[in-house]
Formats: sequence, C-alpha cells, structure tokens
Amino acid sequence: MSALSRPLRIVAEASVPYLRGIIDQVADVTYLPSDQFTAENIRHADALIIRSITRCTPELLQGTQVKLITTATAGFDHIDTAYCDAQGILWRNSPGCNATAVAQYVMCCLSRLALRDDYALTDKVMGIVGVGHVGREVQRLASAMGMRLLLCDPPRAEREGDASFLSLSQLVETCDILTFHVPLTREGAHPSYHLIDDSLLAACAAKRPVLVNACRGTVADTAALCCAVDDGRLSSLVVDCWEGEPHISLPLLTRADIATPHIAGFSADGKANGARMCLEAISEVYGVEFPGLSSMSPPPPQQSLISMSPQAYHRIERALLATFDPMLPDGMLRRQPEAFEELRKSYHYPREMRAYTVQGVTDSEAVILRGMDFQV
Repeated sequence: MSALSRPLRIVAEASVPYLRGIIDQVADVTYLPSDQFTAENIRHADALIIRSITRCTPELLQGTQVKLITTATAGFDHIDTAYCDAQGILWRNSPGCNATAVAQYVMCCLSRLALRDDYALTDKVMGIVGVGHVGREVQRLASAMGMRLLLCDPPRAEREGDASFLSLSQLVETCDILTFHVPLTREGAHPSYHLIDDSLLAACAAKRPVLVNACRGTVADTAALCCAVDDGRLSSLVVDCWEGEPHISLPLLTRADIATPHIAGFSADGKANGARMCLEAISEVYGVEFPGLSSMSPPPPQQSLISMSPQAYHRIERALLATFDPMLPDGMLRRQPEAFEELRKSYHYPREMRAYTVQGVTDSEAVILRGMDFQV
C-alpha cells in the first residue's frame, strides 16, 4: 500500500498501552474505549489498533475508510477475516506477543497449587495440549524446572510427521497436569470448540489431573467442567478463559481453585510486544517510521530484587510467585465477578521473569532460574 499524501489517521483502543508519545508524532491519532468503536467514530480512519474486546465485523467496517486492522493480541477470532479479505482490508495480529506471559501464568498457578498442597512439581507429569507459540513457552519453562513433559498437537504431528506428539487420550491416561493452549476452531479435522467435554473429563477420573484452561473459554464445556469437579475427576481446576465472557458462570467460579478474569497473557512485556507489533505492521503497510519504536518497553517492577535466603522449601516456586501471584486477580474476580471486563481494563500488568534478579541461590538453582529467564 502506498504512502499517504496527508498524515496517517489511526484510531487506537484506549487501553492498549505504550502507544502514546510514539504514534502521535507521525499520525493523527484518536484513542477510544472499546465500546466507542462505531462505524461513525472510525469512519475516516486508515488504520485501527485494537485488542480482543473490539469486534471488527461488517457492521463496524462498512462505509469506513479503514484499510488496515492491527490487533495487539495473538488471537484474531474477533476479526471477521473473511469479510476483510473480500473487501481488501488488510489485517495483522501479533503472534507470540504474550506467549511468555501465558507460560508465566501457568507456572505461577502450578506453583501456588504446589505450595498449597505441598508437592513438588518436578514429581509431576505435565501434558501440554497445543504446542504453538504459547505451548512451546510452557514447555521451555517447565523443562527448565525439570518437569517431565508430554506433548499433544495433532495439526503439528500431521504437518511434521513427528512421532513424539501423543494423542490427547494418551495424555489423559498419563499426566498429572493438563494445560490447554489451542486456538479456537469449530471446523476442520481437529476442532477445539468444547474439546474439554464430558467424554474427555470422564477419562480423567483415573489420574485426577490438575486442569488449566488459559487459551479460549469455549474450548471447555462449562457444564461438563462443573460436573467433573463435583464428581472428583479433577484434583484442581485453573480457569482464566470463560464461556460467555464477560458474563461468566458463577457455578464454575465457585468450583475453580484458581479463577482469573482472562489476564493470563497480560504481562507488561507482552503488552509492549503487542503494541510494538501493531506499529511495525502499520509501518510496513504505510511506509511510516515511528521514532522510539525499538525502545518501546515497560517500566521496571517496583521491587526487582528477589532474595531466596529466607526460603526453606519450594524455592523456585516462590521465586516465580514473586513475579506474579494468581491469587491477587483471583480474589478480585471472586469479589466482583460482574466487573469482569473492568477488572481486565484496570489490571496492573506484571513484569516477566527477565525483569527480576534472584539472590541467595545455589549453583543448581541458578541453572534453573536462568533457564526461566531470571537474572542471577
């Protein structure tokens, strides 16, 4: 797409961080809350910067000048891509932008459960369902900790002919922990809609695994999850993604051991990555340069030094929890489930492990912590 003879017009979702002061230098920018994205308000925009709450439908886009949609999220099921392709509207997502953030969330939730129930994560077998950007990061962090891992990804197994990928039923039969990181698909050879259903959960009765859904709400059948908890087929349940968001199931909320308002990918680092990738897409399409883009980064954490000296046990788990404790957003959601979307908008984004330095560690702990991105 050729450069414009006038300033580029961008409408950006107001809660996408780290944009202000960078795009304003070279573009005519309007910041809008997601609920103010209307056809009238975006009519003269050349490009949009959105997140997953903003649905780009024909009703929104018809009659506008929008030629590029960028989303600061890895997922893009909120964009009607078929309509955009037919209308010549380019769209770009931000694959992998928050992969480490979701992996951090998973490992911190498991650390919290391990402390609560006093078991070693290294004694557990973890099954990762969906080994794309996020699943690979979960694999990397869990491997650094020393956990035994089994992987399930039928599309990758078919493409790559890799026999190391196992079936979902094999994981259910073997694993102490099942964590799901699949895209939401309803068609094709391997649809993920309600992948976690009565049949799968019935097969969980023997191993009673910890189950984590940190991908998409409708990957799990809410009623089936509630029944599985009631019947004792799961030892623990972690839910970050919910059917019907923002109107979540209160029965499922009461049954989850850890319940959060879809914030697994909400690290400050992931948000900066997503914002940067949106601007890189706009730069590529329109030929504009954004000064300061390469240095776009979140502020340091309030307390970046973690001391392991006072900790007697579960030391790696405690280091992880110093970066993010899932019980904080869990408590907020339980107090105000009706404020689901507001909790997401006002959420304080944690920094990822690379922003922290850990002191007072043994040589063997240092190897593990470095493998999980900590400074030692």
